[in-house]
Amino acid sequence: MQTAYISHPLCLKHDMGTHHPESPARIHAVEDQLIASGLMHYLQHHDAPAATREQLMRVHDAAYIDSIESSVPPQGIVHLDADTALNPFSYQAALRAAGAVVLGVDLVMGKKVENVFCNIRPPGHHAERARAMGFCIFNNVAVGAAHALVHHGLQRVAIADFDVHHGNGTENIFHDDPRVMLCSTFQYPFYPYCGADSGNDHIINVPLAAGTGSEEFRAAVTQHWLPALEAFQPELLLISAGFDAHRDDDMASLKLTEADYAWVTEVLKRIAGKYAHGRIVSALEGGYELHALGRSALAHIKVLSGL
Repeated sequence: MQTAYISHPLCLKHDMGTHHPESPARIHAVEDQLIASGLMHYLQHHDAPAATREQLMRVHDAAYIDSIESSVPPQGIVHLDADTALNPFSYQAALRAAGAVVLGVDLVMGKKVENVFCNIRPPGHHAERARAMGFCIFNNVAVGAAHALVHHGLQRVAIADFDVHHGNGTENIFHDDPRVMLCSTFQYPFYPYCGADSGNDHIINVPLAAGTGSEEFRAAVTQHWLPALEAFQPELLLISAGFDAHRDDDMASLKLTEADYAWVTEVLKRIAGKYAHGRIVSALEGGYELHALGRSALAHIKVLSGL
């Protein structure tokens, strides 16, 4: 069973300004490493469809979706908050980013592939039910999780989020829905300045202090995520794959390496193999030092593919 690779040219057209860290070059950084390694040739390629309004409305308010669509400028850039902006292509790019995860869920549920990596932007895990923030417009992984619950009839979907920032949007959407488990590690105190004490039985938040490296990260996953996931027995595993906890990424202050991303992917792959028929859909979140992003994503996708 192959690993699918889902992206779309529109994800390159969303641009929030010349010096914005969440840039189109991020897509190329991942692709370049996949091509240079020879791995790209072995992946099953798909263009992301646009998420439908019905799919978005499972996790976002209708008025919010309308406000994003109506805010798109005919030219130039309009800001939704201090660090999240729209250009003329952003709404369509955001639809494709969310649609990529929906397609990924359909592919693994239909046994077309074992797992999926979505090389997409804008990212999604900060987007709340009715609020864009932190470079995120629609919550891509949340849209995919809700699709798995409603369209495929699953009862237990897990989301693992190892981005350096807490996935406040994903927590906001699923905090009161015990069908979805969120396991998250993140630097704290740090943007978005929440998550340390808002967990519950199915929201497993593990805040990490600035300077935390491999040993503490792996202990957090082993001691907190794994017992929760073993008890939950997910039927599908989604990954918010942010690579900005890398030691070379100066957007934050954690000290992970490519080896840590390979390790956590192996751990999650074992859980998926045990309970979810191997079904994993991973979606790009953060990662802003382009060389570290490319190398880390390659390490992640190598493990997913088994190549």
